[in-house]
Amino acid sequence: MIKKIFIPLLAIALLATTSCKKPRYDLEDGLYAEFVTNMDTMVAKLYYDKVPVTVANFVALAEGKHPLVKEEYKDKKYYNGTTFHRVMDGFMIQGGDPTATGSGDPGYKFEDEFSNELKHSKSGILSMANSGPNTNGSQFFITEKATQFLDAYQADGTLKKCGRFPGGGCHAVFGELVLGLNVQDSISNVKVGAANKPVEDVVLKEVNIIRIGSEAKKFDAPKVFTEELPKIKERVAAAEEEARKKAEEEQRIKDEKTAAATAEFKTTIDNYTAKAKQLPSGLKVHYLNKGNGAKPKTGQMALINYQGYFTDGKLLDSNVKEVEEKYGMLNPQKTQRNMYAPTPMKVSPDAALFAGFKEALATLRVGDKAFFYFPSHLAYGESGRPPMVQPNTDLAFIIEMVDIQK
Repeated sequence: MIKKIFIPLLAIALLATTSCKKPRYDLEDGLYAEFVTNMDTMVAKLYYDKVPVTVANFVALAEGKHPLVKEEYKDKKYYNGTTFHRVMDGFMIQGGDPTATGSGDPGYKFEDEFSNELKHSKSGILSMANSGPNTNGSQFFITEKATQFLDAYQADGTLKKCGRFPGGGCHAVFGELVLGLNVQDSISNVKVGAANKPVEDVVLKEVNIIRIGSEAKKFDAPKVFTEELPKIKERVAAAEEEARKKAEEEQRIKDEKTAAATAEFKTTIDNYTAKAKQLPSGLKVHYLNKGNGAKPKTGQMALINYQGYFTDGKLLDSNVKEVEEKYGMLNPQKTQRNMYAPTPMKVSPDAALFAGFKEALATLRVGDKAFFYFPSHLAYGESGRPPMVQPNTDLAFIIEMVDIQK
């Protein structure tokens, strides 16, 4: 009777113990780092699939298993008890140095491992601090906002020349916060003294590695670091070659679009020029649409859409998105800055515009859209505007006055 009663009771006890053990966080499968500070906790997802060496380095240090650390750090959880020694509000918080000076290291340096998929694109990005190319060690930072100037890759997917800027100019992203962005923000707001060091220590009590799912549980940090470190250069070179080929193909497509659009618009320029009326200054104008809106007074700001061309039909510049798309010249930075929109321009003889453009604006009223041919002396003249506009170059523009700025 005792045995029959004991076994079910034991089973019930085990079941109760197991069922009450709940995970600390609701996280999907993956590898995570828990940063327990004296100001609360942050959790970051680590991208061990994209930058395995950099993640392995961090994990091995955090767990006290790194094969290359100095003797004084062997078998010790490296980050526990360190501080965020450099805090810059609106930029980042930096930690990972047991000396809290910014010059401490674990006894080794390893090469940059970059992924074009990982960018300093927002707050909470976890990235390696360095003192130049291939000087990674133990120090890391967490961004407070997007800091794309720290990215290794340019917009076209090619690597920057990473030695040109202070601090190397390129930093290896290896994770991002999934919990605790508010904690990062609180840390960034602490009072700092010389060298942006917090007046009161912000202590990193513990860094705990959390493995969820079979793949993450198989991640052997010391082994990955040792085996994959020699392959970094090879992987980066392969990625750069792929990016180069992609950039070349995109340039080929762009060149084809530019050539086709240029040839097509050359005919239009010739047609409009033949129809244009020449003014006493030498400026030629052909109205494409006559508006009935107000005419701006001298000194007022008019909202202008413009398309600037060389006389062979090649596009110089435009704030009309569809035009630059047609020429394969769409500019992501102009899109981001909302520059594909009517541009405020001063209607005045003292406006910061070339002579012909000032005269053109003075002829227009709201609703007008006209073609203008600028002989070189009314454009950039004998000096030109190298490298885009050579000396003594005639230009053609289509200008539309959309409104008068209130």
